[in-house]
Amino acid sequence: MEKKLFKCEVCGQILEEGQLEDKCPKCGAPREKFHEMSEEDTAKSLRSEKTNDLHARLIDLTNKLEALADAGIEDNLDPSCVNIFKRAKAKANFLRRLARAEIAGHIAKGKW
Repeated sequence: MEKKLFKCEVCGQILEEGQLEDKCPKCGAPREKFHEMSEEDTAKSLRSEKTNDLHARLIDLTNKLEALADAGIEDNLDPSCVNIFKRAKAKANFLRRLARAEIAGHIAKGKW
């Protein structure tokens, strides 16, 4: 049985058929503002859940890497160590920005 997804035309909240209530849980719009998504959009939304979750996990890991790099910079053992930690921090920041931009792209395409 294929899932039926419904999207709030006011805020973009996506819910499964059994989750629909009288009002949107996000913006409070009435149930009538939810419209069934096309099969294609439903497939894209369901397929992208895994990738979006992976991007969110990547962002979490980059936050942890940056904290670790900060600790190494603060330890300041010697210039070569500090340099590695500074490079790690810069790469973590770069990867986090890429992942956030990708998620934003998914949102703009209705994939989240």
